[in-house]
Amino acid sequence: MSRIRVTRPAALATLAGLGACLAVVVPSAFAGATTPADHPCTIRATAKGSEAPLSCLGVTTSLDHLPAVGEQATLTVNIAAQSDIRHAGLSVQLPPALRMTGERSGLAAPTTDTFGQRTSRTFALTPGNRTIKLQVKAVAAGPAQIQADVTDIDRPDPRRAGHDSLELTVGTSKGSSRKGVSVTTADAAPAHRPGAGARKARPVPPKAAAPAPAAARASAASAPAAPRAAATSNAQVCVSGTFRNRFQSAEGGSWNGKANRDEPVSNANLTLWGRPTAGSATQKLATGMTGNGDGKFNLCYTPTTSVTSQAWVEFQTQAGRMWSVVDGNGRFYSTATYALNNISRSTSLGNVYANDGQSRAWHALDTLNKLWWNRGSTTNCWASSQQDGRCTPITVQWYPGSTDGTYWTTNDDKIHLADNDPDAEHTTVHEAGHALMGKLYRGWWPQVSNCSPHYVNRTSSTSCGWTEGFANAVAFHTFNDTTYYWGNGSSMNLANDRSTSGIDPGDACEARVATALVDLWSQVDGGWTKSNSMMSRTGQSSFREYFVNDRPVYGLDSGSKARNILFNHTIQY
Repeated sequence: MSRIRVTRPAALATLAGLGACLAVVVPSAFAGATTPADHPCTIRATAKGSEAPLSCLGVTTSLDHLPAVGEQATLTVNIAAQSDIRHAGLSVQLPPALRMTGERSGLAAPTTDTFGQRTSRTFALTPGNRTIKLQVKAVAAGPAQIQADVTDIDRPDPRRAGHDSLELTVGTSKGSSRKGVSVTTADAAPAHRPGAGARKARPVPPKAAAPAPAAARASAASAPAAPRAAATSNAQVCVSGTFRNRFQSAEGGSWNGKANRDEPVSNANLTLWGRPTAGSATQKLATGMTGNGDGKFNLCYTPTTSVTSQAWVEFQTQAGRMWSVVDGNGRFYSTATYALNNISRSTSLGNVYANDGQSRAWHALDTLNKLWWNRGSTTNCWASSQQDGRCTPITVQWYPGSTDGTYWTTNDDKIHLADNDPDAEHTTVHEAGHALMGKLYRGWWPQVSNCSPHYVNRTSSTSCGWTEGFANAVAFHTFNDTTYYWGNGSSMNLANDRSTSGIDPGDACEARVATALVDLWSQVDGGWTKSNSMMSRTGQSSFREYFVNDRPVYGLDSGSKARNILFNHTIQY
């Protein structure tokens, strides 16, 4: 979730292309009880500029050397605590390229699945440092990510949790392994293996295959929709299949193990590339999008030769021109299938899986698809304040190991997600809720106070309660629940009424505003389209302004039924 720093109202230049930029930063908001003032938290898990809240728990990982295939190394996990933790939970995850061997410092026997090995342990912590060492062995070459999470199990609060990751590329010979990973452009996951007529190496399409998202002004034709298969004739050749993604989900998981998911990727842009003859240049044969809800694709072209020498499909983390996920350099992630050779008739690729190292990028893209189809707009844009042909997209920046998150900023109109943020769909959609509010308000933003830091269940200010409460409500509305999830698998149920303890009362508490909003939308307004249309015509600085001043003017009920909803959530005007 996020906090907001505002210097003055101004035009959102990067959104509307008008006026000066507004220095607004919206990092993630965090739930949970506050730490006592006499014991401040100072551990920072994200980059200094991200403004993510400091924590009383931290974790770091390191290897004594970078192992090549067949070599062993010592993994050191260091836990730092600045307060007493009765039940601290440590979770360590290794990628499939690495395996735990030998001593594990009391950690549980590892479990193994598609995503590698996981182990965990609970213990009490006192202020200070604790070190755990594991022996690991490299068993396969390629990109690899080691992850460690520590959390206070009794108080699932990011100010009492820590995450760290270590990225390396495992080499095949001694001394060939290196730091970091490169997954922006990659092959499909091993689950999509070449069959008859396919070869392992794939051609690389031209780098300028797709426009940068910041330069695009989407039209109605750019809006995602289930693709139509090209009309076939005797002369046409089609390449079809289903694009899927395997990922780990905080929703349905816990602090020591997230839920494994295998789902289709909806509305992803894709291109069929090919070479008509062995010596010809790469050509774009067809373009399209994966199907909404099923990830299916069917790309057809009319060949210029009796046999096409090579053809392959490339998928990109962009949905039309309406939303996208980019790396730290602003490039789309792409997964390409193995090349088909000597094609003379239509072919099905079956299930094609997104590259494992890109899993979180594809998860974030597909999460935004869930918001898009119920975005409450009367136009083919994200918000009713924008007209067809003049839409602006939502862009998410993420990369493995990122500490640049979690926030949305109008400086670049971009959502910044940290390493494991995409595992929690509520976090992704919460940040998208800020981007949506920015579009609804078309260049205006309220003055927000006492919002740095802020907590979803604690009093901040009426302006912070409103902007953060709306973003929370967007997530709750999208997923039809009232539980907030974090990337480490922890969660907090924020359902409340007048008798609920642990959630402060009134409209300066964002949890109260969020739940009141979703109840108004579902029980009074018949959805949130009318409310969003109102917000696209006038801006609000508080929930009171939204309810008392603007709802009656725009024909939305603020009578006894609506007031009873607010009263139930401890808000009374």
